[in-house]
Amino acid sequence: MLTRRHIRVKVMQCIYALVQSKDDSLEKQQKFLKVSIDNMYVLYLLVLSLLAELHKLAEKHAKHASKKYLATEEDNFPDPSKFINNQLLIQISNNQLLQKELSKRKLNNWYLNEEYVKIIYKEVVASDIYKKYMFDGKTDYEHDKETILQLYKEIIAPNDKIYEYFEDDKLTWVDDVPIVNTFLVKRLRKAKATSNESFFLPSLLKDEQDMEYANKLLTKTLLNDEQWEKEIEGKTPNWDNDRIAEIDSIVLKMAICELLNFSSIPERVTLNEYLEIAKEYSTPKSSIFINGVLDKLAKEYKSTGRLQKMGRGLQ
Repeated sequence: MLTRRHIRVKVMQCIYALVQSKDDSLEKQQKFLKVSIDNMYVLYLLVLSLLAELHKLAEKHAKHASKKYLATEEDNFPDPSKFINNQLLIQISNNQLLQKELSKRKLNNWYLNEEYVKIIYKEVVASDIYKKYMFDGKTDYEHDKETILQLYKEIIAPNDKIYEYFEDDKLTWVDDVPIVNTFLVKRLRKAKATSNESFFLPSLLKDEQDMEYANKLLTKTLLNDEQWEKEIEGKTPNWDNDRIAEIDSIVLKMAICELLNFSSIPERVTLNEYLEIAKEYSTPKSSIFINGVLDKLAKEYKSTGRLQKMGRGLQ
């Protein structure tokens, strides 16, 4: 679920939090990193379970509708129960592994904040996507899946109220929401009628090496801060250290740390990854500035034999 770039961003966030709080406790930052990474999986579980809650609310509305006396728009649908029979929604709603994981982590957010589920449901049933689906007469799994994907991408994911809720719940989720949304869309697109329950609950990290990489990057960047500061000096003749944006400084130090301490990661991968992070999280000119500094340093490290790379490497 998490790529190496996501892990780099998590480490950057930890270092930035440390700089802002002026707390130099490495142990605390390592704990913060682990919690921040784990919280991304919590966010994924909540977003996935939101689909299950929408299905439950649809079932509840269907029961009420069967007892009503006045005709509504739903009566015009060829099959008023089509949405609650959506095969992908049923898969997610009936997923016992998901329910166990939510219970184990005590994630009853939607039970405590049912108004958000109602807001989303109201927008879903009012959408043209929903109405087209209810009238089209198609009933196969792929069509059901494509409809949920459309609703998720166009109605659920862009919803400001849900985004604000996540932002208020945990600050680190501000950057995690787009990542989780993208991952969930990719996951749902790969879903099949035969997919087992564990398919919808993939591992957060590819393997233990990813967590080792995260901890090593965090630790070596922080413990060698003064050394990385000196590496940068002299490569920025027109910039005083005080003028370098805080995020730029952190990105540079992490990149230098990775160049010199991670022999299995190709130089070009490191440079490209941190340039992309700078584009997304810092000022518009940051990537140009960082590219110039890192290019000088990489050439220097090569000429002096400090840049030791081996194997094909990992991203």
